[in-house]
Amino acid sequence: MATGNWTRINEFILISFSSLPTEIQSLLFLSFLIIYLVTLMGNSLIILVTLADPMLHSPMYFFLRNLSFLEIGFNLVIVPKMLGTLLAQNTTISFLGCATQMYFFFFFGVAECFLLATMAYDRYVAICNPLHYPVIMNQRSCAKLAAASWFPGFPVATVQTVWLFSFPFCGTNKVNHFFCDSPPVLRLVCAETALFEIYAIIGTILVVMIPCLLILCSYAHITVAILKIPSAKGKHKAFSTCSSHLIVVSLFYISSSLTYFRPKSNNSPESKKLLSLSYTVVTPMLNPIIYSLRNNEVKNALSRTFHKILSFKKQCPIDIKK
Repeated sequence: MATGNWTRINEFILISFSSLPTEIQSLLFLSFLIIYLVTLMGNSLIILVTLADPMLHSPMYFFLRNLSFLEIGFNLVIVPKMLGTLLAQNTTISFLGCATQMYFFFFFGVAECFLLATMAYDRYVAICNPLHYPVIMNQRSCAKLAAASWFPGFPVATVQTVWLFSFPFCGTNKVNHFFCDSPPVLRLVCAETALFEIYAIIGTILVVMIPCLLILCSYAHITVAILKIPSAKGKHKAFSTCSSHLIVVSLFYISSSLTYFRPKSNNSPESKKLLSLSYTVVTPMLNPIIYSLRNNEVKNALSRTFHKILSFKKQCPIDIKK
């Protein structure tokens, strides 16, 4: 139950990295701006190349394109406001703005969990059932799997955000984070939140563990199938198709698990900010780099695309003269 008088909060103040010296904040701004631009350009390039190159019109790259869309959305929700807090010291965010940011943070986070599981299933079918792969992973099936990956984000984000922001807030309006994440906002609530916290814990475990178990199950079958391949070359080729996805999955789950499943005694606000940076800022930048550097098909497609662009530029002056 709420105790004492409370007034409606119209805005929140993001503490962000305000405790750091101005010089460090300026350095962080420059670093995060570069990472942000690389993230947008890298993921946009993956989307454009997988759309433009006919050789990449396969289920694997269809899901990779979805992941790149997701990473761009994830970055747009978090990073611009964080850059504003570092450059202009604009640390205020409206009540609605905070709720909106939290909603899309949950939406994209949940969608990524399930999309990574879908991508693991795609690799499982490709390696364990290659003869039936075109039939199982047809265009309609891929669209359904993609929709099923994005959909869970809606109910989870809606329930979590609407429920949390229906509580009364009193006292300070300072959120000790660089974005409106659930735990620091929850600390500002002046009401009994035990039921919400139980739901949040159970929901987080289910959202993280169900896709994680699906991924582990898929890769267990993939490992068995790869070990049965007689030639070392065949084993290497099969494993190389999964290595990029494995790295991306590991980065996402390790960083998010360290952030949300650490003991409270070891979970200071400052350490949580640093860990949050890994999956909100760094991982979305690394994903396109991992998929492009470790994947010959993507590298070849990038090369073909650039050659087409250069050829087009060379032909343009001739066309103009005509």
